[in-house]
Amino acid sequence: MEIIGQKIKELRLEKGLTQNILAKDLKITRPALGNYEAGNRPVPSELVLRIANYFNVTPNFLFGLEDL
Repeated sequence: MEIIGQKIKELRLEKGLTQNILAKDLKITRPALGNYEAGNRPVPSELVLRIANYFNVTPNFLFGLEDL
């Protein structure tokens, strides 16, 4: 699993969100989110920014370059 996928999954679970809810909020499909979390697909840079804003973290945190 890619680091960004791990971070997305960790943040989602910390907030008690299902993949369905997060995918709907981000306006993506649930299978796409599952593939991002599993590291099967790269996360588009535009989506990285939306995810960072959604969880109130920096893109660098999602890439594992800094801690919260």
